[in-house]
Amino acid sequence: MVNKIIEVGYGKVNKVRIGDKLPLAFIGGPCAIESRDHAFMMAEAIGKICRKIGIDWIYKSCYDKDCRSAPDSYHGLGVDDGLRILADIRDEFGIPVVSDFSDPAWAPATGEVCDMVQVPAYLCRQTSILRAAAATTRPIHLKKGQFMSPWNMKNSVRKIEAAGNHQVLLADRGTFFGYNMLVNDFTCFPIMAKTGYPVCFDATHSIQLPTSMGNISGGQREFIPYLVRAAAACGINALFMETHNDPDNAMSDANTVMNIKHLENVLIQAKAAHEFRLEMLDKFGEDNVHTEK
Repeated sequence: MVNKIIEVGYGKVNKVRIGDKLPLAFIGGPCAIESRDHAFMMAEAIGKICRKIGIDWIYKSCYDKDCRSAPDSYHGLGVDDGLRILADIRDEFGIPVVSDFSDPAWAPATGEVCDMVQVPAYLCRQTSILRAAAATTRPIHLKKGQFMSPWNMKNSVRKIEAAGNHQVLLADRGTFFGYNMLVNDFTCFPIMAKTGYPVCFDATHSIQLPTSMGNISGGQREFIPYLVRAAAACGINALFMETHNDPDNAMSDANTVMNIKHLENVLIQAKAAHEFRLEMLDKFGEDNVHTEK
């Protein structure tokens, strides 16, 4: 099971430690960077909530959404402008930041600014991406592909380790269930934890209905709290949720990002479930049920 702890944050920012029997960490922000003003407004609002309830967090927003379905969908501000905004958020709020990258050439610049680099789910097997992520020397948030089994994620982990990086956070974001549907199998968390690395639940992408609206993805935001409570009770080390002040008008993933007005309530529930699970583990030990012969 999980026996490794990753530390996200370099320099003067608040360090976030993620691992077994540690407090639940939160990773969140708008799906894509829309503007400097919006990014700063969201960082300030999320930070206020996280300080209020006492949860360490990492700001997430992407500078280039390279996996959009339609050619005219919003992709982002680009590497240079996007990373400049993320760097300024680090300095202003003293928090770690993370963004994904979809081209190996973007990795060095991303690692130069970001405290953690994220590998998109669709690219979780791509050797060139994994090697580029490892070369940044930053912790890596590795999303499980919707097409991947949890036990096969160890192969992606081994590629990262072979490239010299031993700081990985494995995330589930749902598995394809026929066309335009995702389903969560929460056995993925103990299975992926067998790699020794901490695990994360991506709640907002898990309620996505991929490309169900022709050239954009739908979503069922009403199920986010249910899935979060279940995942926290099953045993996760970090929780990932994209959030926005005006989801219907968000420039990326409008149908899946959670309205920030619900963030405090959902995080309180996740934190309580996580802490209760740790309390029960201390009292009764880890469940280890086998079929008797």
